[in-house]
Amino acid sequence: MVQPKANSLPHVPQKKKQKWNMKRNWPLHALVMPAIIFAIIFNYIPLGGIIMAFQDFKPWHGFSNSEWVGLENFRRIFEFQEGRQVIWNTLVISTFKIIFQLIVPIMFALLLNEVRIMAYKRSIQTLVYLPHFLSWVILGGILLDLLSVDGGLVNQFLGVFNIQPIFFLGDSDWFRVTVIVSDVWKDFGFSAIIFLAALAGINPSLYEAAIVDGANRLQQVLYITLPGLLPITIVVATLALGNILNAGFDQIFNLYNPLVYDKGDIIDTYVYRQGILGQNFSYATAVGVFKSVIAFILIVTGYRLAYKYANYRIF
Repeated sequence: MVQPKANSLPHVPQKKKQKWNMKRNWPLHALVMPAIIFAIIFNYIPLGGIIMAFQDFKPWHGFSNSEWVGLENFRRIFEFQEGRQVIWNTLVISTFKIIFQLIVPIMFALLLNEVRIMAYKRSIQTLVYLPHFLSWVILGGILLDLLSVDGGLVNQFLGVFNIQPIFFLGDSDWFRVTVIVSDVWKDFGFSAIIFLAALAGINPSLYEAAIVDGANRLQQVLYITLPGLLPITIVVATLALGNILNAGFDQIFNLYNPLVYDKGDIIDTYVYRQGILGQNFSYATAVGVFKSVIAFILIVTGYRLAYKYANYRIF
């Protein structure tokens, strides 16, 4: 006869069991309560302001007395040339960021995985992780000095090869390149943690069998390591779809200027300039709502793809 576990609950109604669990785990509920309250105050209550997207909102009239214009503000997003341009800029910058934030961390993880001297390996890891923990306010100031046309270290180095100074942060084409490269440089080391963990999970016996069969290091990488990284790569790539409209407000805001608005202005900075600086609250809200709806659709799509092709689940 199977004896019941000593710590198991007797058969009781579901409601009583839930009350018992609440009473037993109240410290955990109390611990998470401040975060829930914070989210409600700063994430959910402000959602009521979405109504501005459908009004010609005037602060002195309030929500109730401002003129209702329906979808007029959303129509203006695609009528204005600058509205279409910031959407295109956001897609271009964020797409290249996502691509290189996959390729570079994978390559770095593969190279670092081949290092056998642990002290040297850990030193490299620490150095490449460090930029991730610095804010773009700090890094923006550093990049302004490094990339300056007058006396910047990068342009001084280019001058050694008789290359004319490049206005990295004032030329539209170079600005995009600078934004993408600096973002990858900042975060590739931290992103590589995921792939290093996946590499640690590959069965060592596969490599031993490959060595017995005469496979060299390149063949081991091609036929064992990369297939072992494929599931986590699919998960990271599909979940990144949800950030396709997030090109990095902090970075762009600290680096851009009016000279590069045509190719460097993104949705978030455009909303900031229209809403906060231009006080065009309704139009800025409409742009923000448009972005949020598309991002939500992409997040759901990315999750479904990750679930289908990599068996990824949140819980």
